Amino acid sequence: MKSPLLQFTEKGIYCEAAKVYLDPWRPVDKAIISHGHSDHSRWGHKQYITHHRNIPIIKHRLGHITVSGKDWGETFLINGVKFSLHPAGHIIGSSQIRVEHKGEVWVFTGDYKIEDDGLCTPYENVKCHTFITECTFGLPAFKWLPQSEVFNEINAWWSQNQAEGKTSVLFGYSLGKAQRLLKHLDTSIGKIYTHGAVENMTNVVRPLVDLPETYLITRETKKEELRGNMVVAPPSAHGSTWIRKMVPFVTATASGWMAFRGARRRRAIDKGFVLSDHCDWSGLLESIKATGAEKVICTHGYTEIFSRYLGELGYDARTESTQYEGEISEISASETENVEVS
Repeated sequence: MKSPLLQFTEKGIYCEAAKVYLDPWRPVDKAIISHGHSDHSRWGHKQYITHHRNIPIIKHRLGHITVSGKDWGETFLINGVKFSLHPAGHIIGSSQIRVEHKGEVWVFTGDYKIEDDGLCTPYENVKCHTFITECTFGLPAFKWLPQSEVFNEINAWWSQNQAEGKTSVLFGYSLGKAQRLLKHLDTSIGKIYTHGAVENMTNVVRPLVDLPETYLITRETKKEELRGNMVVAPPSAHGSTWIRKMVPFVTATASGWMAFRGARRRRAIDKGFVLSDHCDWSGLLESIKATGAEKVICTHGYTEIFSRYLGELGYDARTESTQYEGEISEISASETENVEVS
């Protein structure tokens, strides 16, 4: 019995024929990297291959590395195995990795979303025989509103806070979510200030995308300057001494996990906006159907529930363990155990 084209090992997803790993979580000689989030691009590999838009991001995060960049759809051979990168729509520079060998095609999605966010290259359907998918939000209760509706809510919230003389503090990952927020905030309302982690990452990607002007919060920034304006910060800033400068302020989080009933209250957040850089339930099913794949491997998220449902639909579906997190680090384990979705 021949080995599968891609195997799940203790170091990561391995293509034995090419002797290369996809998003490995332990140091390896050669790695193809789907995107810049820390659970998918880790330090210690001898050689990195990724989309050229992801290079400045992972260099910023990982320091000096040996890395080569590829364009969308560019074919490159490694030991006779054909690889190419295709837009995943997750964050800037995020890719699906297509692997072809002896007539067999696999696609590894990394993390992905199918809604065009106006910031990163939109998701591309890629035909394959076997599809490796995340299922971070692989429950039927997860259903996203169009982002235009969500940003109308966010901007209305900001405007209301301004009318009350309060600073709006909006939390989102410093890579990906923060830039998506910046892209769609209404700057006619006021100025956008940023936490250092957000500002640093935003400056890395500014040459790649059009983003509004932002103002870094420093020790010299006065409370009066912030009042009525917007502050974008990573979730880790909540509850820190740094946020005291914002008083009086109102907080909000933009995350898919805000669909959980009670998630906002448990995190002591004033407002929650349901906005995710991952697919919802219908997005996952739509993307899988578009691949034409017969076999589906579910990696991180609600893997058991989602793979079982795929089996009922007639797919040859199974789960595999990885060290990818999706957005799971945004939410506590207790919140994922007893699911209540608004």
